[in-house]
Amino acid sequence: MRYYLDFEKPIQELELKIEELRSLSNGSEMNIDSELKKLEEKAEKLRQDIFSRLTPWQKTQIARHPDRPYTLDYINIITDDFIEL
Repeated sequence: MRYYLDFEKPIQELELKIEELRSLSNGSEMNIDSELKKLEEKAEKLRQDIFSRLTPWQKTQIARHPDRPYTLDYINIITDDFIEL
């Protein structure tokens, strides 16, 4: 599950609705593709709106986000036999 920051809560709510609709559409013959597309577009617009006007503290929170990759994540991708000195 993805970790959301406090200012990302509206995005989280929309993404939960999208996932709920997807699970409903997989289990039945309902065709709700247009509704899903509208919600996805709304979520993307909301994401762009929120991230276009971040405060300095919110930018710091993103920089310190727990889901961001660490140096060892990159090193493990680059090489298989890294030995820390």
